[in-house]
Amino acid sequence: MDAALWAIGRGTGVVGLVALTLAVLLGILTRSGRPLPGLPRFSITLVHRNLSLVACVFVLIHIVSLFFDSFAQLTLLDFVVPFFGSFLPFWQGLGTVAVDLLIAVTVTALLRNRIGLRAFRLVHWLTYAMWPIALAHAIGNGTDGTSPWFLWLAGISTLAVVAALAWRVSARFVEFQSVRTGETS
Repeated sequence: MDAALWAIGRGTGVVGLVALTLAVLLGILTRSGRPLPGLPRFSITLVHRNLSLVACVFVLIHIVSLFFDSFAQLTLLDFVVPFFGSFLPFWQGLGTVAVDLLIAVTVTALLRNRIGLRAFRLVHWLTYAMWPIALAHAIGNGTDGTSPWFLWLAGISTLAVVAALAWRVSARFVEFQSVRTGETS
């Protein structure tokens, strides 16, 4: 049973990270203010939201499966207090911090209409901290974290997120320049 729990924990961790990466990319693309060819903005927003929830489910399965795995030896304290784990406490603690941030972002997203757009956006900015922390946790604590295939996946994910951020920032720069020069689009 432990071997199955370990495999589920590993697999759901990787799938959760990939889903989070795609959700971050879609979130950046949605907020860029630029239209995407052939895709209405509302559809990207819906896919972003649904993919984010799917990522949360995979992260939850990742955590629960490793909690019940006797090899991982996780305690309830490990899920709440970062950096106190028995195995690689720093890297495990990063996972705890990432999950705490993910919970904050998810709860505020689900309560967006009740808490207001300003609070939602403010907390949603935590995603820019959560994603690299989760990636660092996966590399430092994951069984496959330093294997070539995972490092390729991490590298491609990082390049994609950095490219999306550059695309978003360039849209703001072009907008700022056109306002500054008095041009309108």
